[in-house]
Amino acid sequence: MFKHRVITSLVLLAILLPALFYASPVPFVGVTLLLIGVAGWEWARLNGCRQWVARAAGFGLGLGLASVWWWVGPDVDSRLIWLLASLIWLLATPWLLYRGVAGWPAIPRVLRLTIGWLLLAAAWWALVQAWVMGVGMLLSILLLVWVADIAAYFGGKAFGRHKLAPRISPSKTWEGAISGWVGVTVLFFVWVWGLSAWSERQLFGVLWAWSQPLLAMAALWLLVAMSVAGDLVESLVKRSAGRKDSSSLMPGHGGVLDRIDALLPVLPLAMWMVSW
Repeated sequence: MFKHRVITSLVLLAILLPALFYASPVPFVGVTLLLIGVAGWEWARLNGCRQWVARAAGFGLGLGLASVWWWVGPDVDSRLIWLLASLIWLLATPWLLYRGVAGWPAIPRVLRLTIGWLLLAAAWWALVQAWVMGVGMLLSILLLVWVADIAAYFGGKAFGRHKLAPRISPSKTWEGAISGWVGVTVLFFVWVWGLSAWSERQLFGVLWAWSQPLLAMAALWLLVAMSVAGDLVESLVKRSAGRKDSSSLMPGHGGVLDRIDALLPVLPLAMWMVSW
């Protein structure tokens, strides 16, 4: 399993890194559209759609977003989109976690599918606009989620005693979540102090430029909390569907949703924070 994870990770990096640093946005847009289309297919399958419906949904999501990007362009003011997507995540997550796995099927499937696809679209749009702002902006947002996840994993392994949501994700602990917050806080100060001369706009620099340390830290910790929320919500949906992974497309990693679940709420919220 570990060997498969390493090989898959290397293949993904070999595809994503050239697209990320290419001068034109076209390769990055193309690769990420493919991934978000697959995520749309996975979302449909997790919510009980037939295979042909799920495939059509994934293709339609990718094609729709490609059309919007082509006709509108990524420079349009999207602050309202970021705000609405963030509010949905902030309000729906506590309600969903309170209702638990059994409460998910009680929500009309059309509503589940529609909101899920819209949130996937908002996350992709935020991803592209972050790239347009600069690779530093995009990498700083991605790094926040990755560091939170890695610190939570090792902190949970070392200190985990109290379950965070045992009926949804038994492996997650409060100690792991706190470790994620600590890890990202360290990252924040290392980035701000160590890369202060980096002129390219990035998340941590924007938060620090608010000149209100308490507000900046609150925003940072909220982003970490939402990364945990994205992970928990996807785990809830998978448990309701009786699945361990969103798909088996990436050996050792599961599906696309399994890799981007924590990013889905963070991307629009981070973009709203740096754009307001």
